[in-house]
This record gives sequence, structure tokens and C-alpha cells, in this order.
Amino acid sequence: MLSNNKFNLKKAKELDEKDILSSYRNQFFFPKKNKKNVLYFAGNSLGLQPRDVSKYIQNELDDWANLGVEVHFLASNPWLTYHKILTDQSAEIVGAKKNEVVVMNALTTNIHLLLMSFYRPTKKKYKILCEANAFPSDLYALQSQVELHGYSFEEAIILIDSDENGVVDHDNLYKMIYDLGEELALVFIGGVNYYTGQVFNMKEITKIGHEVGALVGFDLAHAAGNISLSLHKWKVDFATWCSYKYLNSGPGNVSGVFVHQNQSKKKPFRLSGWWGSSEKNRFFYDPKKRFQVLDGAEGWQLSNAPVLSMACHKASLDVFTKAGFSNLLEKSSLLTFYLEQVFLDFNKYSDDIQFSIITPKKPIKPGCQLSISVNHSGKKIYDYLKENGVIVDWREPNVIRFAPVPLYNSFEDIYKLSKILLNAIKR
Repeated sequence: MLSNNKFNLKKAKELDEKDILSSYRNQFFFPKKNKKNVLYFAGNSLGLQPRDVSKYIQNELDDWANLGVEVHFLASNPWLTYHKILTDQSAEIVGAKKNEVVVMNALTTNIHLLLMSFYRPTKKKYKILCEANAFPSDLYALQSQVELHGYSFEEAIILIDSDENGVVDHDNLYKMIYDLGEELALVFIGGVNYYTGQVFNMKEITKIGHEVGALVGFDLAHAAGNISLSLHKWKVDFATWCSYKYLNSGPGNVSGVFVHQNQSKKKPFRLSGWWGSSEKNRFFYDPKKRFQVLDGAEGWQLSNAPVLSMACHKASLDVFTKAGFSNLLEKSSLLTFYLEQVFLDFNKYSDDIQFSIITPKKPIKPGCQLSISVNHSGKKIYDYLKENGVIVDWREPNVIRFAPVPLYNSFEDIYKLSKILLNAIKR
């Protein structure tokens, strides 16, 4: 098994030798099992820690120690404008203009802030379309938002049909948007579904949503840093994402926000705070002019920057910049292809255990996550992998999620995984 010409240890080593990104693996800490680095395929849950994170944090601690309150103005990265140094790199990752992006808060907080602006229901137009197996936090946020406006979940939230694995048929999704028509206020879904790894056609969804007069937003927690995004060109109205999965910035860390310039120019209602107001008048409250909003996505800020958290994020973004996002996407596609071959190969040789890849290839090819359904003994296989130094993710009732991340996973990792999986099945 896996000793043929398609993929074996020799082939894996050859691919790693040709990989221009192979050295980036050394820029991350790996957990250890029995004093050896684990095989880490869980970057879709929590990315590994970049080795330079402590240096970035220490730089801010040193400036704070040496400057006190003057750190806001005189630090090597002045704290007053710290969020701005994250803008260019974040905009590149999501395909946005610089004034359309800001980094602030945490993910679900930002979902609520954006929904306050972009879910403005009327008596006729009040329904929200989202996937039935969205990440629970998204559904909780949507529920509380519709209840805030006097609707029940059942009245206002329309769940997109899916198959038994949670995969959505795009043609049916488009039909649901058209059928809801003038009743539809908002389409809000995950750009990449957390459970299935399905990548949605965000460009087409946005286009069709706009045709019926709805706004369209995305939770990009599993998309940012994983797949190619062009939020500005697609004319997505708004989006938000976390930084602790593929962006490797630490648990619960800061979140990115995108607001298309067409929407921010309209100056919609928002919950406001001093950091979203004019920098010139930020420290003064004028009872006549009151809130003078900043242009672009920055106008959705509430509070000053959590600098130590942002330092972690900056450390990771700098790795992305050096590696080159196009290079990462190319390697990701190859890693995922060879991982897919592992499971297809197993099924040729086993009449008992069968793996089904539930992550669809169409209409948009997947990112680096493959969700694998196991016909039986899936939890035992997962437990065996964990005991033997393979970190993946188990989801009830029978799915194991694997994510070969191009910054720190190798082709040899996939080969080693295949051998451990084979032993798991034999047991």
C-alpha cells in the first residue's frame, strides 16, 4: 500500500526537496509525543505557534517598560496606530482594498457588530439564509440578532438544505435565494464550511444575492489564509474571520473585518466607540457633531488595539508575507491531492474499513481541509492516531478532519500518516 510509483517515501522526499517553502516548517513549534514531533494536521482548529511570536511580544513589553504611557506615540510600533500595521497584509490575504479592512476584537463579537449594521429588516424583507450546519456560534449570533428585531428563529432564519453529510448543492442554494426573493434581507454563510470543508462559490452567491436585493456576508474563519479570496472584486458586502486557525496567531486572538467600500460610503448604522471616530477629534466629544466616523472599515472599531495580541498576529502575517500567498496556495493544492490519494488507495485494498471524502471538489475545489467519513470504527481510528502522535480532529458521528497546512506540513508527513493509518486499520 502506497508503495507504488504514485506516492511512496522516495517520492515524498523528492517533493520536499523541490518545495521552496520547506524551510518554513522550522519556523514553528511542534507539540511532541514520546519526545518526537507530532504529525500535526489540525491547523483548521488551531495553527501552530510561530517561533518568533515571543520576540514580537517582548518588543512591545520592552517598549512599555521603557516608555510607559509614551509607548502610544514613541514605541517602535506606536500603540496608538498599531492596528494599521496589520492592514496591508490582511487586505492581501482576503483580496481587499486597504480601506476595506481592519483588525479588531474577536470573531463572534465582529459578527454581531456587522449584523447590527447590515441586518436591518423591514416588514417585508427580514429573512436570513444560512447553511443548516453552520458553526454553532454563527447560528447563536443570528438567532439573537433576529430576536432583537422581534422575530423568532423559525420565522426569520432559513436553513439551506444539505445531503446526509452536510454538503450543500450550489444549484439548490441559488434556487433558494431566487425563491426567497424580496423577502430575503441577508445571505450569511461560512465561506468554507467548518465540518465538511466545502468551499462555497462566494462570487456567484454574492451576485445572485444582490440580484434579489439582499446583502451578502461571510464568516471566513476557515477560509482566510487557506483559499484564494477576492472580496472586493466579488463585491461581497461584509465579512469577518478569526486569526487563530490558518493564520496561526494564537487561541482566541484578534479578528479581521472586511466592509466593501460601497457599503461604508453609505455610512450605515453601527454601534460606535471612540476608536471608530475621527482621529482628529477622538479625545473630544462634541455635543453638536457627536460621532464623526472614520472612513472605511476602521469606522467599525470600538476600542483601542489589544497590542500584545496583535503582536502575535503580526508575527504570523510576516511569515505569510515572506512565504508568498500564491506559493502557499500552490503547495496546499499538492499536499491535499496526495492526502486524497492516501484515502483512495486504502479503499482499493480494504473490504472492511472504507473512507469517504465528503469534502466536494465542485463547483470550487477545496482548500487544505479534507473531511473523511469512516464507515465504522472511526473513533477507534482517531484514538489510535492520537496515541501514535498524529493530531487531527474528530467530529461526531463519524468524521475525521485532516488539514495539511502548507506553511508547516510536508509531503513526508503525509507518507508517515499513511503508514500509521494502515496500522490503525490492521488493529
